[in-house]
Amino acid sequence: MTTFIFDVLKDLQDNNKNLSELTFVLPSKRAGLFLKHQLYKVCKQTIFAPEIISIEEFVEELSGLKTVSNTELLFEFYNTYLELTPKEEADSFEVFTKWAQILLQDFNEIDRYRIPQQKIFDYLSDIKEIEHHHWSLEENQTDFIKNYLAFWNKLHSYYNNFSKQLKLKQIGYQGLLYREAADSISKYIKENPEKQHLFLGFNALNTCEETIIQALLKENLADIYWDIDASFFNNTYHDASLFTRQHRKNWPHFKEHDFKWITQNYTVNKNISTFGIPKNIGQAKYIGSLLKDLQQNNPNLENTAVVLGDEDLLIPVLNSIPDGINALNITMGFPLKSIPLAWLFESLFYIHKTPSKSFYYKDVINIISHQFIRPLFYVDDVDYASKLIETIDGNNIIYLTAERLKAIAPKSGKLIDLLFSNWNKSIDLALKNCSSLIVIIKKYLDQDKDSNLLALEYLYRFNELFNELNNLNSKYEHITDISTLFGIYKELLSSETLDFQGEPLQGLQVMGMLESRVLDFETVIISSVNEGVLPSGKSNNSFIPFDLKIENKLPTYKEKDAVYTYHFYRLLQRAKNVYILYNTEADVLTGGEKSRFITQLELENIHNINHQILAPKVPVLKLTEHTVEKTEQLVNEIKAVAEKGFSPSSLTSYIRNPIDFYYQKILKIKEHDDVEETVAANTLGTVVHNTLEDFYKPLEGSFISVEIIKNLKTRIDERVTFHFKNEYKEGDITKGKNLIIYEIAKRYVSNFLDFEIKDLKAGNEIKIIAIEADNKVEITDIPELDFPVKLVGKVDRVDQYNGITRIIDYKTGRVDQNQVEIVNWEDLITDYKKYSKSFQVLTYAYMMQLMNQINLPVEAGIISFKNLSAGVLKFAKKDKSGYGAKKEVLITQETIDNFKIELKNLILEICNPNIPFTEKDV
Repeated sequence: MTTFIFDVLKDLQDNNKNLSELTFVLPSKRAGLFLKHQLYKVCKQTIFAPEIISIEEFVEELSGLKTVSNTELLFEFYNTYLELTPKEEADSFEVFTKWAQILLQDFNEIDRYRIPQQKIFDYLSDIKEIEHHHWSLEENQTDFIKNYLAFWNKLHSYYNNFSKQLKLKQIGYQGLLYREAADSISKYIKENPEKQHLFLGFNALNTCEETIIQALLKENLADIYWDIDASFFNNTYHDASLFTRQHRKNWPHFKEHDFKWITQNYTVNKNISTFGIPKNIGQAKYIGSLLKDLQQNNPNLENTAVVLGDEDLLIPVLNSIPDGINALNITMGFPLKSIPLAWLFESLFYIHKTPSKSFYYKDVINIISHQFIRPLFYVDDVDYASKLIETIDGNNIIYLTAERLKAIAPKSGKLIDLLFSNWNKSIDLALKNCSSLIVIIKKYLDQDKDSNLLALEYLYRFNELFNELNNLNSKYEHITDISTLFGIYKELLSSETLDFQGEPLQGLQVMGMLESRVLDFETVIISSVNEGVLPSGKSNNSFIPFDLKIENKLPTYKEKDAVYTYHFYRLLQRAKNVYILYNTEADVLTGGEKSRFITQLELENIHNINHQILAPKVPVLKLTEHTVEKTEQLVNEIKAVAEKGFSPSSLTSYIRNPIDFYYQKILKIKEHDDVEETVAANTLGTVVHNTLEDFYKPLEGSFISVEIIKNLKTRIDERVTFHFKNEYKEGDITKGKNLIIYEIAKRYVSNFLDFEIKDLKAGNEIKIIAIEADNKVEITDIPELDFPVKLVGKVDRVDQYNGITRIIDYKTGRVDQNQVEIVNWEDLITDYKKYSKSFQVLTYAYMMQLMNQINLPVEAGIISFKNLSAGVLKFAKKDKSGYGAKKEVLITQETIDNFKIELKNLILEICNPNIPFTEKDV
């Protein structure tokens, strides 16, 4: 396969052109590198290398101006804006940047296409007056209307002053450089009457480029080679040749000279395959599979390119490239905004954007846990980052000050100051702190340079970025608050990339669509060929209306689509193997429709298109039960737990899911106690339990009366507040949901005491026997086990109600009567949801009987604070399920004996070495 660049060089050689004396002008620097590489193939002797430049470099040379970054242009433009706008009417820099970006793009287009400035800006302001003629004719116009119309009237003065200011400083935006270059071409020709130029690989040219090239062609100081195929050129409807057809028709040069070149490459037989793949990540993975297949016949993947329609796919594609590819070149840089350091500085800007002395605990934990920050908190063998996180979690701290953090981690004071001391809206302090932080991180990374080379490279680029921010701040002084600084930081960050090292002329080439200009490859893989990506479709980010663009021959979305049509088809022209990938999944922004380019390929009927819809291989995973076999060591652990004592909650945990029992009771794995921003249900339950214990514990052994309970009601506020502070630590209960939950806790206690008063007033006698009674007892009648088994538990309340002993468990959640009833004893240890409450109260009754603390018969039940109107929900044995069943609420010896059988079966199962712990679907 020959390339366009080689064909041009061969043609020049055949026409005896002295290559050394030519100045090659190409659309991109990258194309120049490939041209230089092809020179030796056509040169028969040693020559001096010709001058090879990109069109941007040529324009910069002609204009005498230097291109500056978009961010610096905004600052310069703001200077102009302030000069022309009364101080009291001027927008802040942050507001200004929102509309100035769009206006700069319009200035750029107006200059690149050499539109008479006065004409277009007057036309624009006239349109706005016509649109709003009812405004402009009104006698009493509001300030808003006046400002709106004044803005359009000022556009020309903005442009004039801004361009004048830039030219004085010998800098400019791209459009201004082009206009100046076009205006200076006559002067350049006079100064270089013998210099020969060769333009190759161009397609869509702006008016300035056309002016420059045509001027050189007219003076016989240039030649131009186009790269267009006859299949496109001869089809007047084909957008790939939209611009070249116009150039051939409109340029006087081609009335007397040949139009070079219309080639015949596209109709040559090609293997073209299109693949519809769900999701972007699916495309990236499939590119990896394709490359692996291609490697079998082409191990180094020479003459192979992966062209990314959506450049966000770069990282997934790099992660999908198969092993064994030695030569690889990536023309795109790694976006700096994707580096972990970017997230660190973004987090710092976020917490300091609004001045505050205290910081939200999640923001603090995110920053101190960052991979570049956490190691800095390791001082004198103490991990202060862990200490800070544990203190925050343990004390339920929602907001922290820098002073509090320093009190917890005194030896990390300097670092805490850099991260969390108030920036006080000071831009200098913010930049100084960020730069100092970079220095501290560098000092740490320098301790092991070889292992941290990439991290140090990241750090260096961020150091450059903050130096640039410093320069902009000191040079212009437009940054007045942290929010504006953050905006400029993001603007700079979005355009910065970290360049990859690679082999620019060998092996696999990974590039964006625009980087493929002038280059040819034998095998091409193109991704994201979807509407909205390739082509990008309609986007009207401009102050210039569509009809005005048409009037002034400015490019619209149609021309932009035609540019991408050309690039797409040009990649296919000389390629032999083409793989086109598109996303089949509907996307909110870009849609899931395949690109019109694919439909066009199919309708042309020039090539046979192999079209497939692919789905990722999803392995069929057999759901296997998670089981843990009981080894000898595990059995010993179970024995230790049995000897220490099974609690009712641990036994019901086993009934619910044996694996949970294994994790919590055997492995002692506890759930992490996160900071409770809102009071958790278990905290509420603890507060209510502890308050009632405070009230009733002193009454053990005595009868209660209405007066006693009324006296207790006066202490509700004080005891509930005390226990909230004890359980919720430093959490705030003075506002929001927490205040509501605090009031609910008081209401629960108050309602319960009212319930007691109502009971007493009805003539019932209540004697408190025990409150929060600790029970621990050994079960002696399990002869199958040769080790002791104990039961442990704390009963919330034992009382006598009209002479009948009651065992009562408090629940702050809702419990209904049917949850403490049972028909068949065998079901007791099978269904956690239905019978766990019954199991719990029966265990308490059994334990207290073994300890001789109660005499049968007794009642056992639950008081549900969410269902208090139901009273004590008593355990009941029913003779049948459904309506009309008889209920026995007294727990007799028979009840205990039946329960013992089920309890024994459960304990034997837990202790049986042949029955593994098996996970249940919960």
